[in-house]
Amino acid sequence: MATILDGKAVSQKVKEEVREEVTALKAKGYSVGLAVIIVGDNPASRTYVNNKKKACEMAGIVSEEYALPESTTMEELLALIDELNHKESIHGILCQLPLPKHLDEKEVIAAISVSKDVDAFSAQNVGHIMIGDYAFLPCTPAGIMEILKAYDIHPEGKNCVVVGRSNIVGKPMAMLLLQQNGTVTVCHSKTVGLENYTRNADILVAAVGIPKFIKADMIKKGAVVIDVGMDRDENGKLCGDVDFEAAKEVAGYITPVPGGVGPMTIATLLKNTVTAAKQVYGLI
Repeated sequence: MATILDGKAVSQKVKEEVREEVTALKAKGYSVGLAVIIVGDNPASRTYVNNKKKACEMAGIVSEEYALPESTTMEELLALIDELNHKESIHGILCQLPLPKHLDEKEVIAAISVSKDVDAFSAQNVGHIMIGDYAFLPCTPAGIMEILKAYDIHPEGKNCVVVGRSNIVGKPMAMLLLQQNGTVTVCHSKTVGLENYTRNADILVAAVGIPKFIKADMIKKGAVVIDVGMDRDENGKLCGDVDFEAAKEVAGYITPVPGGVGPMTIATLLKNTVTAAKQVYGLI
């Protein structure tokens, strides 16, 4: 039976550290501000934004929400981003994805100032991750690294397999494992003979977006299994990319869904926002 990697507990610790940092900054007369933009009324996006607002409040970060209608034009959205780029009290800007189809996500991400891009989605920030010289890390991969650290799991010398190649999770995840001296293979849903790679993984990260895609017989006995998926099964129940019930009998460590990687994403966002503020104030 696998040890459950409790992302909720680890995220609580990170949030506490952030709250202490924000309190110390306030004592010196500094504030920390995050602007969150949400376009339309996607229920999942609304839940995420509400959770982020709640986390900001608990940490003492000033959170400003900009809820825009579905009909918002590209010009209107870019004008708002430009305004926030120049707003001194705002240190981080987050535009909740996905956006309505008529809006260009790439253009929106590129419009956010690199120094306020606390999601680390911009081409410039992604480039910094590639060369190992970064201020911010994408929230989900960075959160995963925090979980590994909390449980004293070291990628060095390990076979690490990442299933998924998105710019938000898969690719930066591979880079972070590589920087920790892991030997990394990046696979995806179209990899031929995928199980030949996953069965050899000491650390397996599933970020492919397909419910229960990783079966127990695809996992090496005793492996560390990180499930990034946030899916719904055939009964509409929340599940991940890993068949958790069967996989936990084979794995050595495993993250649950929910309560694994998800809470760490928000905790890392708070951490990035504080880093952005400290850069502005010349404290790092």
